[in-house]
Amino acid sequence: MQTELKAKGVSEVLVYCVNDGAVMEGWAKDQGVAGSIVTFLADTRCELTKALDLVLDAPPAMAVLGNPRCKRFAIVVENGVIKNITVAGGDVPDEATFAEAMLAHC
Repeated sequence: MQTELKAKGVSEVLVYCVNDGAVMEGWAKDQGVAGSIVTFLADTRCELTKALDLVLDAPPAMAVLGNPRCKRFAIVVENGVIKNITVAGGDVPDEATFAEAMLAHC
């Protein structure tokens, strides 16, 4: 997938969660992203999630997760400008946020 993303001009893929840095570092290691265009980041205080208005705090989710998290989404940003954002949920399946689906927006 990295080859296809680079061919579309993608220089970096950021993966982030409302979590701590140690968890994200462990996840990145588990996924083997070292040396790739993928970087895992932690939004420890939910700041980016709030700024994007993507806080997941519905009662059913809170019952399972315990604290607010981030909705599943994918975003294409070019030179600091959001070109596309896809948020999973409702009628939008998780697959719409996968890299393969986002290629159409690059």
